[in-house]
Amino acid sequence: MAESVSERQANLELWPIGNCQVSGLIDDAGGLVWGCVPRVDGDPVFCSLLNGAQQQAGVWRFELEGQVSATQRYERNTPILITRLEAEDGSAVEISDFCPRFERSGRMYRPVAFIRIVRPVAGTPRLKVTLRPMKNYGAQLADTTNGTNHIRYLIGPQAMRLSTDAPIGYLLENRSFRVEADMHFFLGPDEPFVGNVRSELRRMEAQTAKYWTHWVRGLHIPFEWQEEVIRCAITLKLCQHEETGAIVAALTTSIPEAPNSERNWDYRYCWIRDSYYTVQALNRLGALDVLEKYLAYLRNIIDAAQGGQIQPLYSVMGEGELNETTAAHLAGYRGMGPVRVGNAAYKQVQHDCYGQIVLPTVQSFLDSRLLRVADDHDFEGLEQVGEMAWKMHDQPDAGLWEFRTRQEVHTYSAVMCWAACDRLATTAHYLGKEDREEFWRERATAIAGKIEKEAWVENGEEGGHYGASFESDYLDASLLQMVELRFLSPDNPRFKSTFAAIEKVLRRGEHMLRYASEDDFGLPETAFNVCTFWLIEALHLAGRDEEACELFRTMLSHSTKSGLLSEDLDFETGELWGNFPQTYSLVGVINCAGLLSKPWSEIR
Repeated sequence: MAESVSERQANLELWPIGNCQVSGLIDDAGGLVWGCVPRVDGDPVFCSLLNGAQQQAGVWRFELEGQVSATQRYERNTPILITRLEAEDGSAVEISDFCPRFERSGRMYRPVAFIRIVRPVAGTPRLKVTLRPMKNYGAQLADTTNGTNHIRYLIGPQAMRLSTDAPIGYLLENRSFRVEADMHFFLGPDEPFVGNVRSELRRMEAQTAKYWTHWVRGLHIPFEWQEEVIRCAITLKLCQHEETGAIVAALTTSIPEAPNSERNWDYRYCWIRDSYYTVQALNRLGALDVLEKYLAYLRNIIDAAQGGQIQPLYSVMGEGELNETTAAHLAGYRGMGPVRVGNAAYKQVQHDCYGQIVLPTVQSFLDSRLLRVADDHDFEGLEQVGEMAWKMHDQPDAGLWEFRTRQEVHTYSAVMCWAACDRLATTAHYLGKEDREEFWRERATAIAGKIEKEAWVENGEEGGHYGASFESDYLDASLLQMVELRFLSPDNPRFKSTFAAIEKVLRRGEHMLRYASEDDFGLPETAFNVCTFWLIEALHLAGRDEEACELFRTMLSHSTKSGLLSEDLDFETGELWGNFPQTYSLVGVINCAGLLSKPWSEIR
């Protein structure tokens, strides 16, 4: 490598590890550059990803003397990362990175812990270990105390302890040393490590690999693009906080949507909308465990709302107040601050959330595979959500793009409110509740009529199109979801003319904008990846499969080496921007692969 690893500019070539309690992002040189404790929305003790030029603070890095290359891969069908570092003299080490996850004593073992195993594989490598966690969002390096085989990092009220068979003195003094045997590192709870570090960590590695390979074996995947789908599915599962079932939108905060745009947001929370799309995609793959845990989270949200307004997002613990502040001590990704903590969107009114609660919950009444089948009491609770959908379907909101300075009656929100009433009617039918079926069907029909009347924009010879809101005629990519939600059929003339208008106005070659009008920060500068996947789905529905497949392959070519995507993409340079990994984008990969793949029936 021409430059020192520590001097390199941060980028999104990142490899997630995790265990559904904590997660970490490993950069393309093998450094742990992002990781929060004790959970995804906690203090980022590893924060060099957002630490501007200060890349040697808030990081856990292994670096060879004379290092010239780093190559990476995941162990097959797991989130266990293997990084091979090579030096100019031919010496090399391999690093295994993972967070332990497996069943033990009748429950899932998923501690707040990061495990790293270093194995010499060629020559006589000399290695320097830099382990410098920070506290209070980059305010200062954690103080340390140590014993003969451990180092305690005082990151807050609960310290973290590194237990290792590597030489502690070299670590504390940041000195290079010769690696002549495998070394094992367990950074976890502040308690004495029980057992032999070497044998215990190797056992944890094997059991974690077994857990994930068995989880993947249960997925129903398309014939084509299997590796891409499996990687996205594993990563989506890593975005679930298992304790409550919440699913976060991304593992990071404040990666800018575009360079120096200040469109920097904290995505380490559970958006009702994003989670709906996530469980929908994983459900198509048969990952019912994620759905079941998320439905439990939703039941708690519904209980807390007591029939009233539901927020667009909550913390993974269900906390509604997510006050937005900035982390003054972190310079930001490539120095592009601010780094935001919390998200003021929790104060917004977004009426689409009612549909996004009802839609995934319907399955809990009708799917015999589930461990807990919903009952009449659950239906009554869900009807309260439907009541809010009916009440709010024609009221202004901030919309799914979360405009901070304006409110309109957004068509997407109205369609989601229609979907809530429509699916309640369907559920009532299957439950034999004829009066409730008729009740919700009437409401769905009324909302549909209102949308057709208020959202349609006549446009002379071009045939017109649906507008993004009842008050305006501008276009918005979310209108493509009207077919997915079954509000329209693909051959509906109004959908066809709306799709044609969206392509004309929002498509930028191989990519799609959310909208082309100015928002709170000016005109959009990057494409929103999930919108491009919506475009691919629409092309498929229009019978343009060859074009859809070509565009899908192009999108996959923009993935990181880890096979993942962030939220946004510069449609001129192809560089990824926005928080990472972004659940919306990974959902797009899974859904489009399922639509476009050859069926297994052609192969078997």
